[in-house]
Amino acid sequence: MALSPWLLAGLILWPTTAVAESLAADLTSHVISITTGFNGASVVLFGAVEKPGDIVVTVRGPERTMTVRQKSRILGVWINTEAVTFVDVPEFYAVAASGPLDRIASPAVAAHHRLGVDNLHLQTEILTPALVADVFAGALVRGQQRAGLFSDKVGEVVFLGDRLFRTTIAIPSNVPTGSYRVDVLLIRNREVIADQTTPLSISKVGVDAAVFDFANRRAGLYGAIAVLIAAAAGWLASVPFRNA
Repeated sequence: MALSPWLLAGLILWPTTAVAESLAADLTSHVISITTGFNGASVVLFGAVEKPGDIVVTVRGPERTMTVRQKSRILGVWINTEAVTFVDVPEFYAVAASGPLDRIASPAVAAHHRLGVDNLHLQTEILTPALVADVFAGALVRGQQRAGLFSDKVGEVVFLGDRLFRTTIAIPSNVPTGSYRVDVLLIRNREVIADQTTPLSISKVGVDAAVFDFANRRAGLYGAIAVLIAAAAGWLASVPFRNA
């Protein structure tokens, strides 16, 4: 997606009041609407820096509690034998950088700013042995990666000259709704010089939104209606055979 002339002009004619921050960035859109037939989207993040440096962008949210279960075969039957619950887990996570993360950031910086899935530091709900927690956390990450909700590779931040940069954030079709945060870091000598957080909202609109809202507000009634509709559909499907 090309940047509009006025956006480029705004970045090039960066006011002196922003110099102290050394970093300015924004999204082409802060809202993504999910409608019927939604098959994913993309948002461009663009920005400028005062002096050369590396840029790292992370996108994550919304956070919720997730439980990972281990199944074992007992007497020929697969059953859940162990489970670990993690809290404040981002349902979506992506990262992009202007170079390899291990070159750009020190281990301490990468850990503090959660750069890469290995640095998400998933926390268990109750005290769990570290070895057990690591095994289940790895399973959670792999599951999210298979679903396309955790990036399995680092995206690319491209510089347009010495000051302007951009990256494209890919949003999958199964992305959860909610509030997201987009963090932009300016890094020099493997340390963060400046940072900025930009909000991103993903929500359902139209009929899908109405159904989703009704299902959450009136879960019992929604379930009853779903059962009645299923029963009616089954009855209608059997009518031709009864008349045969």
